[in-house]
Amino acid sequence: MVSPYLYVAPFFLVFAVFGLFPLLYTGYVSMTGWRADVPGSEDLWVGLDNYRKLLDDPFFRNALWNTLGIGVLATLPQLLFALGLAHLLNHRLRGRTLLRLGVLLPNVTSVAAVTLIFVQLFGRDFGLINWTLGLFGLDRIDWQAGTLSSWTAIATIVTWRWTGYNALIYLAAMQSVPYELYEAAALDGASRWRQFRSITVPMLRPTILFTVIVSTIGALQLFGEPMLFSQQQDPTSGGSQHQFQTLALYSYSQFWGRFKYGYGAAVSWAMFLIIVAIVAVNLLAARRLRGVDAE
Repeated sequence: MVSPYLYVAPFFLVFAVFGLFPLLYTGYVSMTGWRADVPGSEDLWVGLDNYRKLLDDPFFRNALWNTLGIGVLATLPQLLFALGLAHLLNHRLRGRTLLRLGVLLPNVTSVAAVTLIFVQLFGRDFGLINWTLGLFGLDRIDWQAGTLSSWTAIATIVTWRWTGYNALIYLAAMQSVPYELYEAAALDGASRWRQFRSITVPMLRPTILFTVIVSTIGALQLFGEPMLFSQQQDPTSGGSQHQFQTLALYSYSQFWGRFKYGYGAAVSWAMFLIIVAIVAVNLLAARRLRGVDAE
């Protein structure tokens, strides 16, 4: 009777030490006025004052807006491309095993290496993207200076890295769909596109929900790409006008840039609560859809 608990105990111990305890301790710190330049402030209890400051903090609102904007630009194309790529890989192709391995290569590449390469591609003066635009008579774009342009560049990096990963998840789900459904649809005269819309997508709905939730969490925690994309002296600033500073960058800058530990912890916990809220909305929407289908 005891042995099953012993088998799963290591996971819960590791989670408690490296997951639960830091989360709870950060929540405690977020209710203090702890600052490195104020001795003894680690015991200064301020309650919810740090969270009230967040509501009036324009930099926090800017970071939240940037995070949501980059997240939408990265998540929607990423999942659509992944679904289409998985549909293609599900057909009988020559060397399809090699192709399936190939789509995963961007995901196993270091985020630092990938971002630095894309920084060169999106360079203002000598970048390949601007050179290509010049071939069509278009003006060069300072990708790091503008809000929408920097969002697009960072979203491109994220999409390139994670499309193949999600495609393999979709592919695994597609292979569990009974082939008899496609045969019956083909006998009824349904085209490949109609089969994809009427059979594949509905059968993949739980998997699609999973990838939406995971991609949303990843987008809201975006850190490495915007940090390395910045060419400013302070890489956590997210550009000269904070035009692509995300919540993770803003929390990091409060912790290690200004050493406002209490306020930085409040930013981190606010980010956690936003993630929980968005995931809850996704789950509620999924339940509504299942209810409609059942009717």
